Amino acid sequence: MAQAASKTCEVCVSAPGSHYCIDCEEYYCENCKMLHNRQKLSRNHQFQKASNLIPKGKSKCRKHKGELNLICNTCNVPVCTSCVTGNHKGHTFSKFDDVVKKLQGKNKTKILAKTNEANQNIKKIEESLKSFDISVASVIKAITDEGSMIKRMVDKAVDQMITLVKEQSKKENDKLMNMLSDAKSVLADGQALDRKRNELDKTRQDESLVQKINNLKEEINKLHIHSLQEFPNISFNRKSVAENDIRQLIGTYDIR
Repeated sequence: MAQAASKTCEVCVSAPGSHYCIDCEEYYCENCKMLHNRQKLSRNHQFQKASNLIPKGKSKCRKHKGELNLICNTCNVPVCTSCVTGNHKGHTFSKFDDVVKKLQGKNKTKILAKTNEANQNIKKIEESLKSFDISVASVIKAITDEGSMIKRMVDKAVDQMITLVKEQSKKENDKLMNMLSDAKSVLADGQALDRKRNELDKTRQDESLVQKINNLKEEINKLHIHSLQEFPNISFNRKSVAENDIRQLIGTYDIR
């Protein structure tokens, strides 16, 4: 049986054996393969690229030169039939091919299980990413909506406070305007009386002057100046608010 290690054409024994005849179990070069396919007996033979061929045959026992076709279960090493009655006498054995197939089967099963698990993890991660992105968008919208609502509440409270300030300040302003009007009226009356006084000072002194001065005196006494009330004052007491207070007012979020 041909050995894959040679990789030399087994017909011309000179060119590389790049093709393997499955029917003849021999390596052929390109030219010998063409000749082989032209022959009547071998024109239907199937060829396989030598590079894709799995080499057949087993390693040789270094001591007995026989094929290592068994596995010593006791020592877990490959052995030949001669080893069974030699150094490995009394041990248990399994066929080399059976052990290889069993190990390959186990490896295939483990690899399949791990790749399946990896695929499942990928699906879960992708689903989690999609779900997390949706949750992030939802949280951002909730924060934005809450912030907008608080802004509307603040704007409304500011408008109400300004309206109240204007209403109350108008009342106080009206009081001040009335006080000013009264003061101006008293001033005007006082100035009129002062003009009468100046006229009397220039009047000829006769029997009617005393009466006129007394009448002026009564008018002066009737001129009443109201005592001033406490003037209104307005100020704003700012409430200290930190950025953290605003954040707490909006709410909190939690990432686990």
